[in-house]
Amino acid sequence: MPHVEFTGNYQDLSTDKGFQFKFFCEKCNNGYMSTFQSSKLGMATSALEAANNLFGGLFGRAASTAYEIQRAVGGPAHDAALDDATKEIRPLFEQCTRCGNWVCKPVCFNAKAQLCETCAPDLTEELAAAQAEAAREQVQAKAREVDWMASLDVATVTGAQCTSCKAKLAAGAKFCPECGTPVQSVKRFCTGCGKAVEGNPKFCPDCGEKLG
Repeated sequence: MPHVEFTGNYQDLSTDKGFQFKFFCEKCNNGYMSTFQSSKLGMATSALEAANNLFGGLFGRAASTAYEIQRAVGGPAHDAALDDATKEIRPLFEQCTRCGNWVCKPVCFNAKAQLCETCAPDLTEELAAAQAEAAREQVQAKAREVDWMASLDVATVTGAQCTSCKAKLAAGAKFCPECGTPVQSVKRFCTGCGKAVEGNPKFCPDCGEKLG
């Protein structure tokens, strides 16, 4: 079995028709596909299968035998195809001389520094990422400075849905947006005397108890 020096993660996509492999970068997990290589025995099998269909099964045994032969000698052919695919994809990978890791050139290798981007990050990318992170933090800080509850009547408790049609109500809504039913406010009760309190007074009109 050929040795794949630049990655320990590759996918064998070969079939009885031919050979193809996909090699993955172990840093970014991007996959790089080798060129499809037709199998000579696979092509012969396809020809026999076509003849079998044309002559109503006359060559069925021959086609089956050819497939078995292909399976039997597929090992060396498969290994040779993997070796060719490895040589084809190898130029797309580079080994970092600092950490020793293999990475793909298109995404994970800093050609200017001649090191992988783990050891030598691309400063342009780092700057763009830092700017985006700083902007995100500033947006959050600015949002926290705004009183988002200023327009809401938090002292008046209302239901979350219309009592008539069960439609969802926006905070502070006076009428249902779907059926127009007036939204009924839930009355507060004094903790001192237990009487219902209208409006938003700070003290109970009946007993003077301070209302929360």
